[in-house]
Amino acid sequence: MKLFLKDHLSIILLYLITFICLPILIDQLDGFKNHYRYFIFLAVTLLIGLLVIRYLRRKKMYTHLKNVDSDKENFLIHQPSANIEKVYAQKFTAIYSLLLAEEEQQQQFLDEQQLLISNTVHQMKTPVSVLQLLVQSNQVNSGNSLKAWLKVKAETNKINTSLNQLLSYSRSTKLLSDLKIEAFVLKKAINEVTNDLKDYFIEEELFPKVTIDENVLIYSDRKWLKVVFYQLLTNAIKYGDKHTTIHITYANNQLTIQNQGETIPKQDLQRIFDLFYTGAKGRKQNETTGIGLYLVKKILLTLDHSYSLASANHETIFTITFSATN
Repeated sequence: MKLFLKDHLSIILLYLITFICLPILIDQLDGFKNHYRYFIFLAVTLLIGLLVIRYLRRKKMYTHLKNVDSDKENFLIHQPSANIEKVYAQKFTAIYSLLLAEEEQQQQFLDEQQLLISNTVHQMKTPVSVLQLLVQSNQVNSGNSLKAWLKVKAETNKINTSLNQLLSYSRSTKLLSDLKIEAFVLKKAINEVTNDLKDYFIEEELFPKVTIDENVLIYSDRKWLKVVFYQLLTNAIKYGDKHTTIHITYANNQLTIQNQGETIPKQDLQRIFDLFYTGAKGRKQNETTGIGLYLVKKILLTLDHSYSLASANHETIFTITFSATN
């Protein structure tokens, strides 16, 4: 109530002056009845003058409220003049301080979470590596024993893939600060990824065919693009038909990864890049996490490489477009 009265003090004073003082003054001079129009004119003039003054005193607040793109630079009102502006500025200052404190706590929590995930993944990768070495050293070409070890090997590879995916997702929270743009040979990077997935190709009975010129150079972040290639090729293997070829080609500044397999439903194409969205195929395969393509989208958008996904006629094609200057 006190703030309301303070903010409307000028209107109260104008009302008193207009409807008490002015009629008495005009009546003393020449009679109020003879100058009624003059009274109306003075009252309207005073009202307009008051409105102009009030607007000028509160202009900062009105401009601030109208601005829909407020950020940290223009969040507060600097040097408020009117009473309502001062109270408004004080409240926003308190809110702003609270938001900064909450943001700091949230960032600390994210940093701790990332550190925990990173340490956990690294600790788990050691026993997984031991298991992989154990599988390689104990495989024998005899009946049930070979099948058992091959099954252990396949499950170990799945764990290793999931751990790598989780680690990449954790690190992607600070993607911008980790970028290093440089020129690198595209085919060499692709070959490194296909070699890492060699056992997976063999297990699923698929064959990668790389059709890329040896001299093709790409200007981008090599490490993060390899994460993209790894995710895309893993998906191509996972959903590709057995005894088919995964074609990896580069032409006209576009890299395409093409596999033959079940067509992705149209309703899934719009949401397949959302975090944790697995789609119709993912519900059939329990090991699908819905993280891989989200990572692909996040990395490519950060690197400013456009992409597209098309699926029809039992064929799926993922295309990455690099700038013409590459």
